[in-house]
Amino acid sequence: MSKLSIYDMKGAGQGELEVSDDLLILKKGEQAVHDAVVAHLAKKRVGGASTLGKGDVAGSNKKPWRQKGTGRARAGYRRSPIWRGGGVAFGPHPRSYEKKLSKNVRRLAFVRALSDKIAGGSVKVIDKLELSEPKTKLVVELLRALKIKGSVVIVLEKSDLNVMRAARNIPGVEVVSADSLDTYRIMKSSVVVATRGAMDRLRDRLQLVA
Repeated sequence: MSKLSIYDMKGAGQGELEVSDDLLILKKGEQAVHDAVVAHLAKKRVGGASTLGKGDVAGSNKKPWRQKGTGRARAGYRRSPIWRGGGVAFGPHPRSYEKKLSKNVRRLAFVRALSDKIAGGSVKVIDKLELSEPKTKLVVELLRALKIKGSVVIVLEKSDLNVMRAARNIPGVEVVSADSLDTYRIMKSSVVVATRGAMDRLRDRLQLVA
């Protein structure tokens, strides 16, 4: 049984939250995590580079000079890639870099990534996170109270506009809902900070594979 300490917004202890070891997957899923991160990064690639092939360049099919008798190398048309202003040979064209992952692989990757964070003590639970106004100072004080340094993803039970606005100017800090948390965000962050309600939702997501 893994036990996660619960804190309030001032860093004071508020008890513990238990996560059954049966929900954690630590002996498999490394390749799934790798595939999920690669797929996420590939999906962000634009793939909009485009060039004109010899069939796309404007120009006629007329030979620039006759085939024989000029002493020059034979030439078919001015749209050839060897000519200045001609088409591009094997140039890039718009494409999608998206990689397909099965639902089971995505679930396994998520559970393995979150299990590693829980087992490594990199998940902190706060009783609740409510801000009366979207002030960055309040989130900075929270992270300082929890003694968190480096990149962090704050997981809420549901989207909160005040928290998102308060945290968006802090480098390395991202705010997501429990349903939107994915493998890439878990792996990118040094620490996962989740509210008690969000952690309950995350435990439900762990059960989908366990």
